[in-house]
This record gives sequence, C-alpha cells and structure tokens, in this order.
Amino acid sequence: MLRRFIFASESVGEGHPDKVCDTISDAVLDACLRQDKTSRVACETYAKSNVVIVGGEITIPNLHHRAQIEDVIPINKIVRDTVREIGYVHDDDVFHARKIFVNTVITDQSHDISQGVDAKKAAGKATGEQGAGDQGLMFGFACDDTEELMPAPIMFAHRLGRELTRIRKSGKANWLRPDAKSQVSVIYEGGKPVGISNVVISTQHTEEKDHEEIKKFCIEKVIRKVLPKSMLNGVTQFLVNPTGRFVIGGPQGDTGLTGRKIIVDSYGGWGRHGGGAFSGKDPSKVDRSAAYMGRWVAKNVVASGLAKRCEVQFAYAIGYPDPVSMNINTFETNTVPEEAIERAVNRVFSFKPADIIDQLDLLRPIYSKTTNYGHFGKDDPDITWEKTDKAAALKKAAK
Repeated sequence: MLRRFIFASESVGEGHPDKVCDTISDAVLDACLRQDKTSRVACETYAKSNVVIVGGEITIPNLHHRAQIEDVIPINKIVRDTVREIGYVHDDDVFHARKIFVNTVITDQSHDISQGVDAKKAAGKATGEQGAGDQGLMFGFACDDTEELMPAPIMFAHRLGRELTRIRKSGKANWLRPDAKSQVSVIYEGGKPVGISNVVISTQHTEEKDHEEIKKFCIEKVIRKVLPKSMLNGVTQFLVNPTGRFVIGGPQGDTGLTGRKIIVDSYGGWGRHGGGAFSGKDPSKVDRSAAYMGRWVAKNVVASGLAKRCEVQFAYAIGYPDPVSMNINTFETNTVPEEAIERAVNRVFSFKPADIIDQLDLLRPIYSKTTNYGHFGKDDPDITWEKTDKAAALKKAAK
C-alpha cells in the first residue's frame, strides 16, 4: 500500500529577477525567428540593479553583417518593451523600463557547432543529417494528478502566480508589484493528491501597504479563489510574506540570470530534469526541443490509458541525428508491459532533432508564450507538445 506523504513545488512571477531574464531571452529569440525561422539563437540575460546584459550567439542566415542584425533585432528596445510589459514602470523602481542601462555581447554561432547541426556533410561528421545541437539528456513527464496531466503541486503553484499577475495587471490592487513567489505542499495518500498542507505566497508590495491587509487579500482573493476548495481544510497553513515585508524586489533586491528556474519551468521537482535550461534557445538545441518532445510522448502515454504516470528519458551526442539512448518508466502504473509501451513509442514518434522540429512545428516565434508559469500544462494551440493527438495510435501500437 502506498504511504502518505507531502510533496511541495514552487513557482515564480514574471517580475522575479530570473524570470525577467528568461522573458528577455525568449523575446530576443522570437524576434530572430520572425526575421528568419532558421535562426540559430543561444541568448542569455543578466540583470542587476539598473543594468541588463544580453549575451550569447546569434546567427541569422539571411543577414550576413553584424550591423544588419543589430538593425533588425533591436535588442535595446526589446529589453525595454519586455521590462515595461512585466510592470517595472514605477517611479520608485531602481529597475525601470526607461532607466535601465542595456549592454550587449553577441557573436555568431560557432562554426564547429553549426556544422554538426546543419543538414549537410562535413569533415569528421558521421552523417549528412541534422544533428543534435549539443550532447545531453532530457526528460519528459506526465501523470493523472490534474486535468493538465501534470503534478498537482507545480500546477497549483502556477495558478497562484498567474492569478497574482492577472490582478496586478488589471489595476485592481495597485499596491502589488511584479516580483512574487508561490509554493504549495500537497498531501498524497494512495498515490493520489488528497489535500494541501501548506501554501506560501511572497509578493512584492508598496511601502505603505499593511502586512495584515496583504495576508487577508492573498488568502481570500488568490488562494481560496484558485485552489480546489476540497483540498483546503482546517489544517492548511497559509504563510503570506512570512518575513513581514517585501518592498525591495526584482533585480534591485536580487540578481537575475537566464536558466536558473529550470524546476519551475518543468515539473516542480516531481519529474526529473536533465539540467539544460529552455529559454533563449532555438529548437535546434535539444535541451529545449527534446524536453518538449519528451513531454508530448509522456502525456500521450498517460492520455492513452497505458499508464497513470510516465517518464521518458533520452540522450543525444552533439552532431549526431539519433538519440544514443531512450528509456520509459511508468512507476508500476502501466496497464500493458513497459516493453510494449516502448515499442509503441518508437513506432509512433521519431526522435531525430529535425523530426522533432517538424512534428511539433517549432520554427515559429512562439516561445514568449512558454516562459512564465511553466513550459508544460498550458492550453494553447501554439503549445503543440501539450496535444494528445497520438494517444489512439499509441494504444493501438501497444497491443
């Protein structure tokens, strides 16, 4: 019999310093893909106080001079527009859309990397196919905790952050500021979520706002509004701004860097993560595209009824077109042998980098939609890896 336990996951708001950087990096990526869908982009952002540094490697095939790229991809404007949309526009903000200093350190993609990724032969390259943009391992996960087929703790934490942002941007609580974090601890019995033991919200606010008012507002207007009533009970503990004050936030209060919220971006620690960040990377980078592929596969396995939980892991070598390993784990929730599920997955899906891009239609400027509140579990037609369109084919292939 499965034991009783508690599992917690956290989420962060759009104004969290690391998420500010993720959002800028994905905005630059989308701008490059609008210019040329075959752009190669690895964009990293750093933010502290009133300084933003955007660095990385960008190659846009239809532009051959650096000056052209800087004219077409106005990074300074992209940064300011992104920061403004997040909400850092108040006169007392040190990190302010109008007042920040933007520095860029951009080079072309390394030729040594590009020859491995390009779909053509090169000296020392084993094939003429498009290869993986790097070595590494990626995971995909799905479970039947929620209707999104995601673990309950991370989905609940995302709901809190999304609602805080909605209220703030609606103007209904003008004391809210952009930086925020949420955390939810879920009680499991018999392998199913049955209650919530603890909810934490830390939200940046204006100087004059009283702590008790903030606490009451977050409990009544956010927590009780978006979390299941049946899972909130007399023992659920609410901790709102537990330090008592959160006025200094964002890159003024902490340093931001692209790629430091990979557990928030994926499964909240429930499903494993290969270690590669997503934001700012074009889909030739398997850190991103293969992680999306893994989610698509795992979600379809669960949606097909072949298992209640599914984790997919595969690994790549840079420049090589086929994964060097692939593994399916259903945590003993499978309804047919795991070997049959693995055979079905290999029959229905292709894991070559070029095929992943084609199957999920990834050469589009869609990545700003993915940045905040998780890359998985979203209901949006552009988020193709959330479709369950292969469930029937998998079920048939697994017979």
